Amino acid sequence: MKKIGILSDTHGTLLPGIVKFLEQCDEIWHAGDIGSMEVVNQLREISTLRAVFGNIDGGNMRAIFNLYEHFMCEEAKVMMTHIGGYPGNYDKYVRPILEKEKPDIFICGHSHILKVIFDKKLKLLHINPGAAGRNGFHIVCTAIRFEVHRKEFKNLEILEIDRSKLPGLS
Repeated sequence: MKKIGILSDTHGTLLPGIVKFLEQCDEIWHAGDIGSMEVVNQLREISTLRAVFGNIDGGNMRAIFNLYEHFMCEEAKVMMTHIGGYPGNYDKYVRPILEKEKPDIFICGHSHILKVIFDKKLKLLHINPGAAGRNGFHIVCTAIRFEVHRKEFKNLEILEIDRSKLPGLS
């Protein structure tokens, strides 16, 4: 069994509440728009990091991370990218990859809207962890934590931090 933390759209800022939430994780998966090497280094200090670059990430991020990641966690096949869409409305570049690769879980970010949906048609769990950073239109900063046991995903937890209560954003 592994405990996984998922976040996206940090945009160069890693909030203390997010750090605390991720401290119990065996792995951290970042679905892009990381925003700075400082965030990468902070996450690597907490746990093993798997990440993809997002549309705001520059050359240094693109040199380190890929647009798509495919990997195994326990016995579950994982696919992660930044811009992915949702069940029934996947990005036109992502859908053929999902159909070919047949992951058990698909992680993406970009929308700043947290969603966890089981895609009955493709038989996969879709997770968008929302936005963990201070910047963007979102009202609540979010992250997700859950356990992977073989091919099962259990004990999903959501962290919500009200952006209006963050220092400097009142």
